Amino acid sequence: MNKAELVSMMAEKSGITKKDSEASLNAFVDAVTEELKDGGKVQLIGFGTFEVHDRKARTGHDPRTGNPIKIPASKSPVFKAGKALKDAVNSK
Repeated sequence: MNKAELVSMMAEKSGITKKDSEASLNAFVDAVTEELKDGGKVQLIGFGTFEVHDRKARTGHDPRTGNPIKIPASKSPVFKAGKALKDAVNSK
């Protein structure tokens, strides 16, 4: 499912226009992004948690040459699914 399909489904399920649905989706993405940039996390009970994990600097290898390269430390956004979402996905 891509963004346009998600917007259409959200509009259909909520009874609002696609334009309003897209605005809502964009506002959600912006809010989550801003919170993660500030070092926080977004927890939606039953759905999941968006948070940032720190990745330490490490040494890797260039796959073409085999030479070691330094990979700098970085922050990585992660999503951990909640129990209700896991149960819904695994139900038959």
